[in-house]
This record gives sequence, C-alpha cells and structure tokens, in this order.
Amino acid sequence: MTDLIRSRAAWMIRRGLAGGDDWEQPERARSIAELAADGRTAVWVLTDEHDQGLAGFTTLYPETPLWGWTDADRAAPALVLANTFTDPDRRSERPGSLMAWWALGHAARTGREWVRRACTNEALMRHYRNAQHFKVMHSVHRRGVLTYLMAREAEVLAGLPVLTSADAVPGRLRYSWPLNPVVPITYGPA
Repeated sequence: MTDLIRSRAAWMIRRGLAGGDDWEQPERARSIAELAADGRTAVWVLTDEHDQGLAGFTTLYPETPLWGWTDADRAAPALVLANTFTDPDRRSERPGSLMAWWALGHAARTGREWVRRACTNEALMRHYRNAQHFKVMHSVHRRGVLTYLMAREAEVLAGLPVLTSADAVPGRLRYSWPLNPVVPITYGPA
C-alpha cells in the first residue's frame, strides 16, 4: 500500500496537483498504509484477480466526525469514506468510483442513510460531485485549509458489478468485495 500511495503522489506532483508532496513522504505514506494492520480500521483493498496487482484501497468509518458536520447530520447513520488511493495506471478502470459506489450499497444494506467524505482539493471535489454524484453539504476551514464536506444518500445501485460475495456478475468485469476488516476486492474479465 505504501508503494501505491507514493505512486499516486508522484503522479499528482507530475501534474501539479496539490497534496502529492505530503503523501510522497515515506513516513506519511507508511502511516496511512498501516491503517490496514491496526485492527480497528476497515480497509478495503481492490486487487486484480489475475495478477493480484493492487488497484486501490479505501477506508470506511462508522461515525461522522464532530468537526464541520451539524448535530442533525451526525444523528443520521452514515459511513465515512476516507483515505482512498488508486493506482494512477488503472484510472481507466475507475477503481475509486467503483469503491465509492459500492460503499453506497454497503451503507444501505447495513442500515446507514448516508455515505460521507471530505476533501481539500477543489478538482477532486468536482470529480466527486460530477462523476460520483456526491453533494457538497458544507465547506469549512480546518487547520487553515478549506475542506469540502460531501455526502450522498445510501442506495444500492442496480447493475453495479461490485458484490459482497465472490459470485460472478454479467458484464465486462467482475468485482467482489467480501466483508472483512482487511478485504481483498478482486476483478477481472467476466
């Protein structure tokens, strides 16, 4: 995971995108990757079923943070997506979007009403808004940085090729997403 984070950071730096300098630092990348081993954080890992290459990973938290969200927001059960990293060489496969869309269904199936996320990069906010259909609910300054707090109602998306079992699905690619704290998600030709 550390290598994937640093690869993503290098890709961001080459394109002049904010945030890459921080993630490129070995100790920062390592601290994020260590979430998978801490036993408290649900880390979901997307791998290619043929070569077991790491396509991406994300974390899901069961509680909305206290900062920036209203009491009414926090009263509605939600999952919070954080620390999503994808292999820049696999961006045509849209692993980040697939993980986010799967999270919508997972939230709905587990009684949550919302999936929430935050970001500090305006271009990334626009991607989450335009491609993944999250809405900006609030924007706050946190630690001196404008942070966009986003949400989307939980729902099972029909036809999404991401499953909570290893069952095959029709379509070009097959994905599976078992429900374990550190989870292999595999995909490959159907």
